[in-house]
Amino acid sequence: MEEKRTDVNEFGEFGLIDHLTKSFTIQKESTVKSIGDDAAVINNQNWLTVVSTDSLVEGIHFDMMYTPLKHLGYKAVSVNVSDIYAMNAIPQQILVSLAISNRFSVEALEEFYAGVRAACDHYKIDLVGGDTTSSNKGLFINITAIGRAMPERVTYRSGARPGDILCVSGDLGAAYLGLQILEREKMLFLDNPNVKPELKEHQHLLGKQLKPEARGDIIAYMAEHDIFPTSMIDVSDGLSSEILHLCKESDVGVLLEESKVPIHPETEKTAISFSMDPITCALSGGEDYELLFTVDSGDLDKIRTMPDVYIIGDVTDPSYGAMLKTTGGNFHKLTAQGWKHFEQEEK
Repeated sequence: MEEKRTDVNEFGEFGLIDHLTKSFTIQKESTVKSIGDDAAVINNQNWLTVVSTDSLVEGIHFDMMYTPLKHLGYKAVSVNVSDIYAMNAIPQQILVSLAISNRFSVEALEEFYAGVRAACDHYKIDLVGGDTTSSNKGLFINITAIGRAMPERVTYRSGARPGDILCVSGDLGAAYLGLQILEREKMLFLDNPNVKPELKEHQHLLGKQLKPEARGDIIAYMAEHDIFPTSMIDVSDGLSSEILHLCKESDVGVLLEESKVPIHPETEKTAISFSMDPITCALSGGEDYELLFTVDSGDLDKIRTMPDVYIIGDVTDPSYGAMLKTTGGNFHKLTAQGWKHFEQEEK
């Protein structure tokens, strides 16, 4: 049975927005006015407002050959919400803007917005606006996330001090290995369309790549147990890169212990099968969207019992720089080898 395909031009710009967003409901008291006017109206009273925006471009950030549109909608929200959590803030609203080529039907966009809606429901946030326009080629996604935080709890990258403890949530390197699996299966399919993909053994890795979860649970736990991170950043470009960001902004050094970096068994097994070093994948892979943060040493006992959080090193004097202590006891300078946003520019 042939799938229904509705051309986006049948709705027009504003009709299309109304159609795609009619099932969204208001979840936050701070949302005074959402979609339907020239601008959204938000009442944050005595809270600090935190705003972040991010763009995803087809062919650079995602490949439509193996990225379901519903997953893409969910991921697009998650990666932006993660930035809000990284400020120790609570996400409240998002705005979604798309540039679409004529190969995307209304039904395709409905799938994308179903993923956006699922993420809004999961993170308890409101879609309050955005824009749609045409694109000569492919799909361009821009999402702006708005959050709020109590003034005394906002956390920056610049607050780490020598003697602090370096921590990270979850596990690292899985999203990168998930991408390698998808790229491998894509090449096999292009070579022989009759080949069935072998994906059942890699659910953790594929989930981390296609449907990452922003770590709001970590923020909620810290608030509940009076844990105050001194600095924080989300792991989007690789652990090494994010550590170097914290070092630069806080003017500190870091001693990272290789043996304490959390790596999922599936990540380790798959990395070896690809002839890759698991720790290299964890340090430089990116797209994990876990939280990297520092805490005062006085919070050590609280951190030790914190679920899904690992102590991976110490903050040091800036003169020591950012160093990796290997499992063999050697020391190496940390370098950022993760995602480079403009590496695909024309030469």
